[in-house]
Amino acid sequence: MSDKNSPAEVIEKFGEDIQRVRDEVGKMIVGQHEVIDGVLTCLLAGGQGLLEGVPGLGKTMLVRTLADALRLDFSRIQFTPDLMPADILGTTVMTGDDSSGRRFEFQKGPVFANIVLADEVNRATPKTQSAMLEVMQEHTVTVAKTTYKLEQPYFVLATQNPLEMEGTYPLPEAQLDRFFFKMKVAFPNRDELHDILDRTTGTETPEVKPVLDKERILAMRKVVRDVAVAQNVKDYAIRILQATHTDQGNAPDMVKRFVRFGGSPRGAQACLLAAKIHALFEGRFAASIDDVRWAVKPALRHRMILNFEGEAEGVETDQVLDDILKSVPETQK
Repeated sequence: MSDKNSPAEVIEKFGEDIQRVRDEVGKMIVGQHEVIDGVLTCLLAGGQGLLEGVPGLGKTMLVRTLADALRLDFSRIQFTPDLMPADILGTTVMTGDDSSGRRFEFQKGPVFANIVLADEVNRATPKTQSAMLEVMQEHTVTVAKTTYKLEQPYFVLATQNPLEMEGTYPLPEAQLDRFFFKMKVAFPNRDELHDILDRTTGTETPEVKPVLDKERILAMRKVVRDVAVAQNVKDYAIRILQATHTDQGNAPDMVKRFVRFGGSPRGAQACLLAAKIHALFEGRFAASIDDVRWAVKPALRHRMILNFEGEAEGVETDQVLDDILKSVPETQK
């Protein structure tokens, strides 16, 4: 936090900037307020986001609109079964001619941007999906023993179709764990469909204006880290994570019955960091237990792996997390 500004001024400026981005994204995206806030949370946390929903719900449009509103370099990768790792990361090619001499030169792939849209990421083979692991976690690309750092802010937002659809591959667990949030894009209601049709079948096309730049986004990330977290709030996030594991004493019955593997420590990190951001969204400079509860589902739903019984009975991880939220007390007895 800057010494020149009071906490109240910092919070007010933060809220104004976030609302400006929401307003610009809202010109193109109807509804989906929770998804938009989730995507902004991933961006401010320095993490990656995963959007899941059937085709046609505006997932790709959301990412494009966000890039326009943030004045950031944007790149889109359409994942297909024949996509290779070099198509994503880049490759070393021979350049030059006989007079100047030939040399090997690295040609950067589409991951070298500020916002990368990994569109329909689960349509690529596991080999290609795994090429994103270093990019998402370390924000670096290693090719031919040379490591290239990616420019900050760096943000990967992937979209995926439900796994029961044709031509999809399940994402590796290691890659799923590297997503900060997994957000489910719901089908719009009737009023929202009216708005969508009005905007997409009329004569006027909304224009999105850039409202934030790289420097401001990086400064907002620093503000997030300054948000206070009480010991009992941190302890609550830890106990929520522990309750996703079957061998923990506070695991509820649904976890013991349907869960094979619980969330990793990254899940607790995501819950706590997202709680800080949500507190700023609400105009507070201290995270609360309610902020952690807001973050639990998007932070943990993709980090839990159900066993055969859970999959056979059609149990969803959100149902298990609801049971955890009900059973884990806010204070340790």
